[in-house]
Amino acid sequence: MVINPKAAGLSKSRLERITDHLQHNYIDTGKLSGCQTLVARKGVIGYFSSLGYADLQPQRPVQDDTIFRIYSMSKPVTSVALMQLYERGLFQLNDPISRVIPQWRDMKVYTDKGASHEKDFEPLASPVTFRHILSHTAGLSYGNGQHHVDALYRKAGLDRHSGMSLRSFVELLGTLPLHFQPGRAWLYSYATDVCGYLVEALSGRSLGDYLRTEIFEPLEMHDTGFYVPEEKAQRFAANYQRGPDKTLSVIDDPRSSAYLKPPVFESGGGGLVSTSQDYFNFCQMLIQGGCWRDQRILSRRTLALMTQNHLGGHRDLTQMAMGSFSETAYEGIGFGLGFALNLNEVASGQIGAGDFYWGGAASTIFSVDPSEALVIIFMTQLMPSSTFNFRGQLKNIVYGAIDD
Repeated sequence: MVINPKAAGLSKSRLERITDHLQHNYIDTGKLSGCQTLVARKGVIGYFSSLGYADLQPQRPVQDDTIFRIYSMSKPVTSVALMQLYERGLFQLNDPISRVIPQWRDMKVYTDKGASHEKDFEPLASPVTFRHILSHTAGLSYGNGQHHVDALYRKAGLDRHSGMSLRSFVELLGTLPLHFQPGRAWLYSYATDVCGYLVEALSGRSLGDYLRTEIFEPLEMHDTGFYVPEEKAQRFAANYQRGPDKTLSVIDDPRSSAYLKPPVFESGGGGLVSTSQDYFNFCQMLIQGGCWRDQRILSRRTLALMTQNHLGGHRDLTQMAMGSFSETAYEGIGFGLGFALNLNEVASGQIGAGDFYWGGAASTIFSVDPSEALVIIFMTQLMPSSTFNFRGQLKNIVYGAIDD
């Protein structure tokens, strides 16, 4: 890997603050087992570091090609895949998805009137559309809250790890009520898993096959997929959680992980594993208007549409969001078709107006700033992602290192 901070217009000495910050505050203190950071600008990698251990038990260091669970960083990949099919004329953003999934035609909406009775549900005022599904405004959730609809999710056994197929999961989801009328609010949810099924239904191929041939192979993302093949298992990181005593414990051992075999349910919302290099190729495609080397993945205009704020009335998440679980803060932040967007530096308190980004449950993050041609990728394996504000800390250091 060629690293050239000067060619990237970045200060080498200021970028080393990343190393000092992560090593002294997280690795040496045992808050993280290990981590990896990549910063690129103008298509040039200006900083790359691998710190600590991918697996504490055998003290296996983080390597350049360590494979990480990226969880919800799968969502932008799946969203790009669905928008490729948009470019083939297979749907319009305002089309109802019931055109593809008939079980969604007569969904009900919870009215929050009280106990569980039929009168507490009303019919759809307007159908769930592709736009709603791509922007988490459909009225779905993850079923992990205290809302009455979340309880219905759990009662129905709606779980990506239950052994049901993606199709069965999405069809079952369509029989359950929505939290709110589509478009009225924003709620982090299973929506991108629905996007994954729509990719399957519209393309006639499995999600894994579609992603491999249309995105991973063209972008040379050789280590990205829904499972870790046997020959790569020694590169797979352990996943940790931080206990009440502030020590780390393994919650997914790379030697016995479910990721070591192909899943029944290919989760476009959170099922991918990847490397920093692979995800950098994906980010470079985004920063270059949908093109990487000689491969056109998405048109420049389609990507521009995806990275506009699709929240109704140009509102931000403070005005639209329900619940507190997501991979972003809310102040000054909008949401497009698969990405969060920094709408206002003053409101968000973050440099980088116009950047778009997301993260994953194990504290992985990425950020793309087209105006600076800047990419930031951070990989680690610590759950939950809300434990530390890596995004804000790294952005402060990286933007402080811009040198031209």
